[in-house]
Amino acid sequence: MRTLNNQALTSSPVTNSEAVGLFAQMLSSATREASIAMSRWVGSVVDLSLEEVRAVPLPDVATTLGLEAVPSVLVIVSLRPPLSGDIILHFDEENARGLARQLVGRPLKNKAGFNELEQSALLETGNILGCAYVNALSRMINHELIPVAPWLVCDFAESVIEQALIQQAERSDYVIISRTRFRRDDGDLNWFVLFLPGPSLQKAMEHSLQASSPHLK
Repeated sequence: MRTLNNQALTSSPVTNSEAVGLFAQMLSSATREASIAMSRWVGSVVDLSLEEVRAVPLPDVATTLGLEAVPSVLVIVSLRPPLSGDIILHFDEENARGLARQLVGRPLKNKAGFNELEQSALLETGNILGCAYVNALSRMINHELIPVAPWLVCDFAESVIEQALIQQAERSDYVIISRTRFRRDDGDLNWFVLFLPGPSLQKAMEHSLQASSPHLK
């Protein structure tokens, strides 16, 4: 697994290369937990592997992710205040349809969009992965995080994520992005998780990092 760090970041402890590496360790644990949970859910071996973690300044997110004018499917898991934030699972339409097809165990009925069963499969994927990330974060900061029910959006990713960033821009200056590969049998799906910590959650994570690694202070 690669750990990357953009140069145009603030001096906050959570945005230097060592801190991003610590986030990567935490997210790797969450990904392993998600693999086990999803394998139980679908009744066969499902492997999710974390490929990279990076910190990206908010203005550069769309460009960094190559989201300009790309039709996408997003499953959004939000966290309740006071430790608020968003975990956004992003798929291009082809990969989302492939994942839904694998999870429901039969060809998709519609050439465009998703029926109720297919939407439920994608939402359950978001629920499983979101809970895995939430549980890992909760252990890391020693505070309970409460997710709301995931919701599904089919739109251009840039516009959807920009809406999330409008609210986030007043509260933090970067996002943590992790890219994860999903594999089941002979099929690969490339997708990523966009993590948007709110200000209180960001501070809690900073304090946790400083406590575990005093040299980051």
